[in-house]
Amino acid sequence: MDFKTAADALEDRKNVVQLTTGSVELDKLLEGGIETGSLTEAFGEFRTGKTQLCHTLCVTCQMAVTDGGAEGKAIYIDTEGTFRPERLKQIAERFGMDPEACLENVAYARAHNSEHQIELLKMAAAIMSQDRYALIVVDSATALFRTDYSGRGELSERQMQLGQFLRQLTRLAEEFGVAVFLTNQVTADPGGMSFAKDSTKAIGGNIIAHASTTRLRLRKGRGENRICTVFDSPSLPEADAQFAVGAQGICDATE
Repeated sequence: MDFKTAADALEDRKNVVQLTTGSVELDKLLEGGIETGSLTEAFGEFRTGKTQLCHTLCVTCQMAVTDGGAEGKAIYIDTEGTFRPERLKQIAERFGMDPEACLENVAYARAHNSEHQIELLKMAAAIMSQDRYALIVVDSATALFRTDYSGRGELSERQMQLGQFLRQLTRLAEEFGVAVFLTNQVTADPGGMSFAKDSTKAIGGNIIAHASTTRLRLRKGRGENRICTVFDSPSLPEADAQFAVGAQGICDATE
């Protein structure tokens, strides 16, 4: 509750662990990987690798710190029914880990509406206090709010509920030192220039933009390649990196 010096804050920053994404280029772009203790948001169209990134992080967070992990378990909140445990097995095999033990270390829940999604965070806090967790994944954070609240009349209510959900996530990230990884959907931006490269924008407006520490935009590249751009971050420069989506999760881009 008190003030502390910037020197103390710097010492605290040294305890931040980076989770590898499985791609060398993507890790370079993120200066080590997805950081613990803060919210990272990835947004993009369908098939840009958002869910594959979630699956890969669920495995890499269990690895030793020296290998780019955090030696902790993962919590996966699925709102769109896209979670595939068999994919986790493939990724675990790629990293030379025991697939069965890997699956045991991922706590999974399917959220059915936005109220249920908020309720699951309370359950997450309860199980995180009993064991060492390194990651919370919400895939996707906005899908249920988007369908539960429709039209302009319910927009302020939707944003308020979404804001509360994100604030609870931020608290969990800070209290337990876990990495929080959110995916976000996009919508067509009629105000965006049609001749511009990307005429889509992330859902959730300023509420989610301010809650996320680091925002990543994912786009399709050639074949299985994808492009990740640092859209907003307090410490990372705006830059691009290419990666690929394969059967064993996120890997390096192919020529």
